[in-house]
Amino acid sequence: MLSNPTNVLSFEVRPYTKAILASFRKQDKKDEESGTSGNPYKNLEKASVLQEARTFNETPINARKCIQILTKIIYMINQGEQLGQTEATEIFFAMTKLFQSKDMMLRRMIYLSIKEMSTVANDVIIVTSSLTRDMTGKEDSHRGPAMQKLYASMMQSVERYMKQTIVDKLPSVALTSSVHLMRQSPEVVKRWVNEVQEAVNNDNIMVQYHELALLYQIRRTDKHTIRKLIVKFSKTALRNPYTFIRIAANLINEEGEGTGSPMYDFIDSCLRHKNEMIIYEAASTIVSLKCVTPKELSSALNVLQLFISSPKPV
Repeated sequence: MLSNPTNVLSFEVRPYTKAILASFRKQDKKDEESGTSGNPYKNLEKASVLQEARTFNETPINARKCIQILTKIIYMINQGEQLGQTEATEIFFAMTKLFQSKDMMLRRMIYLSIKEMSTVANDVIIVTSSLTRDMTGKEDSHRGPAMQKLYASMMQSVERYMKQTIVDKLPSVALTSSVHLMRQSPEVVKRWVNEVQEAVNNDNIMVQYHELALLYQIRRTDKHTIRKLIVKFSKTALRNPYTFIRIAANLINEEGEGTGSPMYDFIDSCLRHKNEMIIYEAASTIVSLKCVTPKELSSALNVLQLFISSPKPV
């Protein structure tokens, strides 16, 4: 049994939670000023909500009603109401049946609820199979959120699926999830370096961007390898050098390298790139470097001045 696993990804769910709660608090304030009570979740009783959660076991699944119940549970938790391990685990068991529903809003609420209760439930492994099915299924809208609910303690059991997803045709979700997984399970993610390097051959610009970002996270302590990567890819027709511009700038500033280094030469070459956003990124990066000569600075400023005078927005 898994006890108190650590959540790995919350970057996508947390803003939704804050937005929901902010709207509730705003309504509470208005109600206090007007003497009314328009927030239906303001005076919830835990026992009553837990009783309502039994609705999850009903057939057919009432998606709208289940969404309301899950919203109440999330609201209570974020208001400081404590759920016991047994209570949270029972809800986890009941929620597994809700995966049968095709309702997209309900599915999102399930993912959000898993995230909120995963640190309380005593045996969160019960939802692993459901998340794995979503992660490896054909629905792209399900795969991303399912990956983002992985826990560090579950990584061993889902590692094979993650490696497989990284080499799919559209692996951006797996790559971005892996970047965040590096925070909790770096040693596990580092084992995927071969699959990650395969993704750089993908024709999709965003896939290249995410692949390079993850590759940098994996190799960031090895400055020599990072330099070799930049030199290697600067000689190829890399469609998206955006990430490497930032990586090269970090190396120049951290290592105190002069502007005559291969890292600077790479950034300078991007001033002549055909993509305007790449040119802008290179110019703004040169301006922000700690050690740059007036001559080198002037070339970047000239580019920025051209953008300012251009009628075309960049």
